[in-house]
Order: sequence, then C-alpha cells, then structure tokens
Amino acid sequence: VLLVESGGGLVQVGGSLRLSCAATGRTLRDHAMAWFRQAPGKEREFVAVIGGPGGSPLYEDSVTGQFSASRDNAGNTVYLQMNKLKPEDTAIYYCAVPAGVVTVSPPMYVGTYDYWGQGTQVTVSS
Repeated sequence: VLLVESGGGLVQVGGSLRLSCAATGRTLRDHAMAWFRQAPGKEREFVAVIGGPGGSPLYEDSVTGQFSASRDNAGNTVYLQMNKLKPEDTAIYYCAVPAGVVTVSPPMYVGTYDYWGQGTQVTVSS
C-alpha cells in the first residue's frame, strides 16, 4: 500500500486548507483511514479517522468543529478539510491505514496503523 498526501502549504491564521491522501496498491474501501500530525519536537498525534462505508468520522477534541474528514466513494482517497487554522495547527500531516479491516487497538493510537504516507507540511503563519 502506497499512501501519498498532498495539499499542504503556507496559510495565514484563519485560513483553510484541504489535504488529500491517495492510496494505491490495494482496495481500502472497508479499512479505516486516519490523519495524524507531528509538530517539531512533539510526538505524532491523532487528528481524525474515518471508517468504511457508513462510518462516521472521529476527531481529536481540539479539532472538532474545525476539521472535517471525508473519503471518496471508491474509498481509496481520504480528505481533511481544515478551517480557521491556528499557528498551533502547524505540523507535518500524515495519513495512515491499518493492515486489517478490524483493528485490536483504538483508532487514535499510532501503533494501530501499518501504512503511512510521507507527510505534507502545513504551516500557519501569524
């Protein structure tokens, strides 16, 4: 599985960005697809996850109401719409997918995921 993120960039406070993550190499329609981020000097942290068909997104508390995750009908592309961006949203954003449809560990744990993209930089300037 190859995951490729895109859509990052430099944006001013209050602006918006839409990240995309395209997966190839396997059909992932029934798999969860997640977004994590890592700021300089900090650990990678959970942002959002969206499940298979009919699944509702789950968000980290600090981005609830600000970020929105979605995926295309084929299930192999996931998006992260980020609005009202703040300087603390500055980080490298990664998408991730577990190897199986069913995971033992919770979706907000880094260790739940087996495949990772290379990341896309988001910088929010004040």
